Amino acid sequence: MKQLEDITEFKSSPELIERLYEFSIQKEYEAGSVLLNENAYIRSIPIVTRGTLKVIRTDEDGKEILLYYIRSGESCIMSFLGGMHNETSKVKAEVEEDAEILFLPMDKVALFIREYPQWLDYIFRLYHKRFEELLEIVNDVTFKKVDERLLSLLNKKRELTGSNILNITHEQLANELGTARTVVSRLLKQLEDMGKVQLGRNKIILV
Repeated sequence: MKQLEDITEFKSSPELIERLYEFSIQKEYEAGSVLLNENAYIRSIPIVTRGTLKVIRTDEDGKEILLYYIRSGESCIMSFLGGMHNETSKVKAEVEEDAEILFLPMDKVALFIREYPQWLDYIFRLYHKRFEELLEIVNDVTFKKVDERLLSLLNKKRELTGSNILNITHEQLANELGTARTVVSRLLKQLEDMGKVQLGRNKIILV
């Protein structure tokens, strides 16, 4: 769990922290909950204080690909950009791990930009981080084989959860990679034969 007081950019402005708590609405969500759907209008931006969100892009055929994760202490830059320009969301945000989230209304987002340079620094840092992550996705899809991307995704999930045991289905992995379930199942079996994973029912153990 990461309180607002722990966020680097906010430490120099107790007043900003106080006002964020004052104007934000706190909610809790279970894993699998959808916070934001594509084409929905954005009325507030989330600041995650516990848990993890994943941001997904879906094409016209319903095929999905994972763009990035939002960890404790972070916000969704896509929500910020869409909300500031009164545009609908281009992505879907879903809870990866049980989460606690503060929602800051868009009118306060704009107000804080004018009043607190620390808030703008926070937004810019997230923008820079997401831009690098999206470049990594483009690089992976363009230059890496699916087996490399799968192993990278598994390791990223291990890092997020802090556990070698991942409770996830082959279908979920396929959706996040933007490929077919049969491809993921075949590659996971190859990884198991290589001694890199152990497969169970809706469970993958990283060796």
